[in-house]
Amino acid sequence: MGFTASDTRFVISTEGPLYLVAISKLGESDAQLRVQLEALYMQILSTLTLPTLTHLFSNRPNTDLRRPLEGTDTLLSSLADTFTKGSPSTLLSALECLKIRKSQRHVINNTLLRARTEKLLYGLIVAGGRLVSVVRPKRHSLHPSDLQLIFNMLFEAGGVKAGGGENWIPLCLPAFNNRGYLYMYVSFLTVDDDAAKHSPPGNGSRGEDEIAILLISADKESFYDLKQMRDDVVAQLEKNGSMDIIKIAVRRGRPSSSDIVPGTLLRHFLYKSRANVQFTMSSFDPHFSGLVARRR
Repeated sequence: MGFTASDTRFVISTEGPLYLVAISKLGESDAQLRVQLEALYMQILSTLTLPTLTHLFSNRPNTDLRRPLEGTDTLLSSLADTFTKGSPSTLLSALECLKIRKSQRHVINNTLLRARTEKLLYGLIVAGGRLVSVVRPKRHSLHPSDLQLIFNMLFEAGGVKAGGGENWIPLCLPAFNNRGYLYMYVSFLTVDDDAAKHSPPGNGSRGEDEIAILLISADKESFYDLKQMRDDVVAQLEKNGSMDIIKIAVRRGRPSSSDIVPGTLLRHFLYKSRANVQFTMSSFDPHFSGLVARRR
């Protein structure tokens, strides 16, 4: 349901006991605003799970949701901010991958697979806010909306300690299973100055100086198993040269349109591969330096 008042669009969505309302003057379509509301609802489920949310309102219909969500308001605010800034990931419902050669990504994937512990469900390497590699069960892919929640937590909200730290986080991935928690081990590695000497300054938009290793398990007692896997993965990536490849790719950033087609009049592009649920884009520089220009 939706209506317009002057130059403002109101869109209302119902999810179980919740009514979610988008109020915008930015010109999005109703479908785009509903996608944003769905993402906010998923963020709520990632904290509470669906059974907990249903139980809260079945027992007390006038429940103030701010109390059970206390401490996670920065996650909701930062997610809403990415919509306002014109998040390509939300717009396209797709993931952005770090640009490296296929052969290099194959080495990284094999490194994760060889170090894999039995308690691992999903393993990811993320650099510069972009996906480098993922290992998963054969019949379970990670939905872009779940990855968006993880990326929001790590790179947008600032709720997870970066700069070389490690974290153990219970979370619900609603598109995978909205009824229970998984447990995520997160380790951050800083992209050092040595990589910067070999490449020009990056132009990424978030988490530009961080490499994150994310290891997800259904076993809440698997912290030390995943920590050992992280140590093994980092050691092998350093040994086979993959860590330097990742760091240089992060520092290089996105290519400009003219890097791809010299002399082109094209200033910016977004391309989505529907089959792979992935997108790629050119650098915003030098034509779109400000937030308003980037959103447009």
